[in-house]
Amino acid sequence: MRRTLKVVGAAAAAATCVLAATSGTAQAEAPKTKSLYAPSALVLTVGQGEDATSASVERAVTLTCTPRPAGSHPAAGAACAELRKVDGRFGQLVAAETGVACTKEWRPVTVNVAGVWNGRHVNWSATFGNRCELHAGLGEGAALTF
Repeated sequence: MRRTLKVVGAAAAAATCVLAATSGTAQAEAPKTKSLYAPSALVLTVGQGEDATSASVERAVTLTCTPRPAGSHPAAGAACAELRKVDGRFGQLVAAETGVACTKEWRPVTVNVAGVWNGRHVNWSATFGNRCELHAGLGEGAALTF
């Protein structure tokens, strides 16, 4: 009986030494900086409706410009270049006078941009009277045509 207790006692002492050697205080690692650039990640939507809150979304894409263009936007590189030219002021991408003749049919289409541009939160939208006015107002620009 004594021999069994000695063996069990020796095994417990050895386990304690192993645990003491491998255990320690868990240290939370400081978050690492992934980029020197402020984040730019946007969700662009287009939908039928008079404003961004009530429009039924028909298409949505993602666009990340920093550190390099990415996302589901079909022309991410060109879109990011265009947004950099206007410093993320989306309203400057919409032409006031287009010279394109569109019908006066009222079927509103809303474009919405939400997310972060160069570290600042953005939520911008524009409503066009119909699809013709949408395409005329946005022209050949890559950023808001998707």
